[in-house]
Amino acid sequence: MVKPLTLELTLAQQRELESVRDRHPKPYLRERAAALLQVAAGASVNAVATAGLFKPREHETVAQWLRRYEQQGLDGLLIKAGRGRKPAFSPSAQRPRQRSARA
Repeated sequence: MVKPLTLELTLAQQRELESVRDRHPKPYLRERAAALLQVAAGASVNAVATAGLFKPREHETVAQWLRRYEQQGLDGLLIKAGRGRKPAFSPSAQRPRQRSARA
């Protein structure tokens, strides 16, 4: 049988996550901190993923947040630069040349 994932926090880590959950400007980081706090309080990863957040998530997603937090701390919850779709068109790179008006 698989051992359920748990999270034990020091008082400093708990306060840090509570501060992020309540005051951070990035909503995705507030959600991740809230999920981790619920797991640390004894909720299962599956329960947090399905009913503990504003939007249901896959249990593996919450488990990844938990593993990254254990390995990297708060930095593990941030979305790294360069992630996501790259722009297909850049207006500054393809700016048409304007003709000068000759009178």
